Amino acid sequence: MIRRTFTAALLAVSLLAGSAVTARAVDDLRIIAPAKPGGGWDQTARELAEVMTAGGAKGVTVENVPGAGGTVGLAQLIDQEKGKPNVLMVNGLVMLGAILTNQSPVNLSMTTPIARLTGEYEVIVVPAASEIKTLADLAAKLKADTGAVAIGGGSAGGTDHILAGLVVKAAGGDVTKLNYVPFSGGGEALAAILGGHVAAGISGLSEWAGQIASGELRVLGISAPERQAGIDIPTLKEQGIDVELANWRAIVAPPGLDDAQKKALLDAVDAAVKSDAWKKVLEEKKWTDLYLPGDGFAKLIEQETALTTEILKSVGLVQ
Repeated sequence: MIRRTFTAALLAVSLLAGSAVTARAVDDLRIIAPAKPGGGWDQTARELAEVMTAGGAKGVTVENVPGAGGTVGLAQLIDQEKGKPNVLMVNGLVMLGAILTNQSPVNLSMTTPIARLTGEYEVIVVPAASEIKTLADLAAKLKADTGAVAIGGGSAGGTDHILAGLVVKAAGGDVTKLNYVPFSGGGEALAAILGGHVAAGISGLSEWAGQIASGELRVLGISAPERQAGIDIPTLKEQGIDVELANWRAIVAPPGLDDAQKKALLDAVDAAVKSDAWKKVLEEKKWTDLYLPGDGFAKLIEQETALTTEILKSVGLVQ
């Protein structure tokens, strides 16, 4: 009886200690958004902070560290926050391109991967009056003379650029001749598409949803793996272009954490993304739930880094 009581007491102490570790990891948490306020990474950081606070965490704050496609914030996380169990940083597929094109001395493999959170699939559009009526039409033009088909999108090396390269490759075109025109914002790209300065455009669905609905833009396909509920757009894959790509957003922690510290952060994020409050955020923001925690996310970083490197090398942005 004495032994059982003593064992139970030890178990209780152990559970309390584990709870204390979790509480310390969540309370006074700093979430770094490696971009200026207002963008997707900043919104993700602030929404996650609100959901975690609503879940009982205290003192959760967001810190903006913009610059060089997020690599300034990444360098801070790796160099200055190493070993700190109360820091997280938002990141995404765009950062992989920035790491390569900026020749950053740091990369995501140096962090502690926590989870992919959300994503948005890309669409390919043309002006309503374009002679390009279908994805097959675009693919035929790209195969016949890749360089003659200007494709507009976001910054060089970003998700839009990567998708353009993948589509050219899948269509049998010459990726080294890809005629990609980068724009600083969706409005600038939209004006170029509608003005006929580029033949087609690539962006996240939400960017041009209004123009698609109004009929100003014709959407040729979406880069999702399968048809999306409530979205009447055929996938690239079902039209013979074997490509899928999501502009994902994720969360990582600094390097140098022990297993208990990592687990505490994993558990805290897991609880947040499975909450009703987070589900409401996804619905309101029209974000696709692509939650992938821990080792699965670490593997994804490896795969996406290899894919991004291959494409950016083929288009001459990376040596």
